[in-house]
Parts: sequence; structure tokens; C-alpha cells
Amino acid sequence: MKDPPAAGSTVSQPAGANGRGSSRRTSKLSGKTWRPWLLLGPALIVLGGLLIYPLYRVVALSLQEFGLRQLVTGETQWIGLDNYREVVADPLLWRVALPNTVIFAAVNVALTVIVGTLIALLLAKVGPWTRGLLTSVIMVAWAVPAVTGTYVWVFLFDPRAGVVMRVLDTVGLVDPDTTNWFTERLPFYAIATLNVVHHGFPFVAITILAALMTLPQDTMEAAVMDGAGSWRRFWYVTVPLLKPVFAVVTILSTIWDFKVFTQIYLMPGGDGTNRDVLNLGTWSYITAISQNRYGLGAAIAVLLTLLLLVITAVYLRALFRQDEI
Repeated sequence: MKDPPAAGSTVSQPAGANGRGSSRRTSKLSGKTWRPWLLLGPALIVLGGLLIYPLYRVVALSLQEFGLRQLVTGETQWIGLDNYREVVADPLLWRVALPNTVIFAAVNVALTVIVGTLIALLLAKVGPWTRGLLTSVIMVAWAVPAVTGTYVWVFLFDPRAGVVMRVLDTVGLVDPDTTNWFTERLPFYAIATLNVVHHGFPFVAITILAALMTLPQDTMEAAVMDGAGSWRRFWYVTVPLLKPVFAVVTILSTIWDFKVFTQIYLMPGGDGTNRDVLNLGTWSYITAISQNRYGLGAAIAVLLTLLLLVITAVYLRALFRQDEI
């Protein structure tokens, strides 16, 4: 029987043992590196086919003179940035389409997040049975197609047969013979805002509610014991804990509200007959489809995409800076 090695002595190991251990560790690390990409690969390929290629085609189309004649003959002419120069030089971009798009999206994002958060806080306070019932009810607004919802809001504010107009006429606030909500920019977009917020707040409410249900109760109880009221608990405990969730719903709402099309196009005047209510989405569609200027319409769509990417990047940068402070 061999004696144990003396204290301080070095135990010899078989040659190559360290090499084999290092090789196994390297293999494990490499497996951890490529395995997530292998799992994500099919989804990335599908997304690449559905998003990247169409985006490439739109960008390529925006650099060409492509109209009805080119659509028939199949022969296109490369004109570089001429379509973009025409869009930027058009006063309609700066006076109508861009302000309508940016202001409308900003107002809708703010209202959607605020209303959705308030509804989520209310649902978190009620009992489970009531919460389930109310959640099912508000999800109906989200499930209704945008086309159906838009026609409902148009009917409500119809100058002749609308319910809202009749009520206001009964109390003497408006005259149906001289009032049309859809001919002026401000009331037009006020109705569109009601439509978009009504359709979008359920997603925010359900998402925030799910996050509220996961908050640690001991943290809330500690805040109550420290004497913090409801308002202070919300701003100094709930909001910091839910900041990642608020970031997600804000970014998604920004993307959705910047590219609103159906709710504008289906309203009276939104199809191009009233140019004062055009946004970038409807302007791009009308230019391409109604005027058969597909290259110019694609250029407008690319500008809308770039604007959305810039705004999202600025928001994320500001959010990350707050986390670093």
C-alpha cells in the first residue's frame, strides 16, 4: 500500500490530462455558443424571408423610375435618389404628412400607455373572478378587426345619422347641417385617436397586469411599512420594477401607431380626397396605387421606416442611459 504524498509535494498527473480537460471545456463552451443560434436558426430564416427580402425590394424599387408603363413592359430605369429628392422637396411632406404622422403617433402612444396602465392598476385591485370577467371584456376591443372598428367609429360620428352627432344636436351643442367631423384635420385625427387608443389599450393593460401580478409582495409591504402612500409606491417602487415592461409596450405601440393605415384610410377623406389628413402611410399607398408611381411611393415608405428606426433607437438609448445612472 502506497503512502500518501508528503505535505507540500506535487502530485504528478498523467501526461495529456490537462490537455484533455481543457479540450472538454472548450468543447462545452463552443456548444453553448452555437446551440442558441441553432435553435433560433429556423425562425431567423423565416423572418429573413418574410422581412428582409421585401424590405430589400422596396429599397430597390425606391431607386427606380417605376410606373404603369414599367409595370407593363417590365423595363425599369435606375434613377438613384431622385425619388427621395422629390419627396423631400414636396411641401406636402413638411406641412401635412410628417406632422400628422409624428404628432398623431406621439399622442396615441402616450394615451395608449396611460390608459392601459390605469386599467391594469384597476384590474390588479379587484378580485380574481371580477378580474377575469373584465379582462375578457376589454380583450374584445383588441380582437375586433381594425376595419370593423373604424366603420363603427365613423358611424358614431356620422354628420347625419351618427349617435354622437344626434346627442350633441339634442343638447344644442352642434348643428348637423354645418358640422362635419371629417373635413378638418383636428377633429378627424381626434376621432382616429379614439379609434386607435380603444383598439390598442387592451394589449398594454393585459401586459402591465401580468407584470403587476409578478411583483414581489414583500417589497410592497416594506414600502407600506415605511409610510409610502399609493402614489409614492407607484412611482418609486412599481414603475422602476416594471421599467422593462413599459419599454416593451412603448416600443411596440410606437411601431404600431407610426404605421397606422387602416384607421386613417377608411375614414371619409382619408383615401386622398382630403389631402390635409394624409399621413406617411396613406400618402405612400395613394402615390403608389392611385397614381401608379410605385417608385415614389416606395421612397415614402422607406422614409417612414427610417424615421421609425431612428425614433426607436433614440428611445432605447435614453432608456439604457437611465439604467446606467
